[in-house]
Amino acid sequence: MVHHPYSVPKNKKIRLIINTDAKNEADDQFAIAHALLTPQFDVKGIIAAHFGEHRTTTSMEESYDEVVKLLKLMGLDDEVNVYRGAERAIRDERSPAKSEGAELIIKEALSDDPKPLFVIFLGPITDLATAYIENPKIVENMTAVWIGCGAWPEGEDEFNLSNDINAANVVFRSNIPLWVIPRNVYSTIRVSIAELAVKVKPCGDVGEYLYQQLIDFNNLMEHNRDWPKGEMWSLGDSPAVSVLLDNHEYGYNLLPAPRITKNMRYVHDQQTRLIRWYHYIDPRFTLEDMFAKFQLHYGKFGISEIQ
Repeated sequence: MVHHPYSVPKNKKIRLIINTDAKNEADDQFAIAHALLTPQFDVKGIIAAHFGEHRTTTSMEESYDEVVKLLKLMGLDDEVNVYRGAERAIRDERSPAKSEGAELIIKEALSDDPKPLFVIFLGPITDLATAYIENPKIVENMTAVWIGCGAWPEGEDEFNLSNDINAANVVFRSNIPLWVIPRNVYSTIRVSIAELAVKVKPCGDVGEYLYQQLIDFNNLMEHNRDWPKGEMWSLGDSPAVSVLLDNHEYGYNLLPAPRITKNMRYVHDQQTRLIRWYHYIDPRFTLEDMFAKFQLHYGKFGISEIQ
């Protein structure tokens, strides 16, 4: 169990589902750990997501195994349930890709639990689209936060979107309350590898693992001259946690949901379906809250020393 040195009022707590393509690269793991160390969140489950077939044909299962590994390192494997999401993108905008993850979203959205429900998506939104196709009533009791899409208003190539454009169009035309954190914003959560070595690596087994798996991925991609950049990383999934701690009320606009083409460009064909489109996330707040929680739980002067 995660113990905290402070309490959060009950009426401030939220239910949270994490949907993650955890084995895609190296930043999901930081966001997952950050969320699990946050006392405001009542985590109802983690859904393993696919990340296309660019490198593997078993991406969802690899994400599942990565989440299980992370939970064991944090000592939470008996406390947080892990669910399998869709193995691949939906075939078209009418056909669901049935999964345990979609069933969990429906179950929690239709629950009578009075705490607000948020589902954060750190990869494609296949399981959200499936849940909506199977039961449109989910729109009444949940909010989705998506790390995905390219810059407004034209759009651009973006990895999470590329892995299920049909799902994005399903969700964009729905009435699901949706907060989008696009590529031009999530990429600003920059951290140096030296900073991670100082602030995360010393924080127990999980800190060592988070640091080393990022180093390993950095080295694995050495054939790519443009990415990663060598001594830095963008912890691009962490804003999904940050906006639930503080919604950055001056950091977004309500904009009409576009239709997305096959080449990930935006067609602005309506004005009534509005979504929250972020243009700013506070990197200092996002990263320092995460670093502080690692220190509180796993650092040299952790909770046992300050209680």
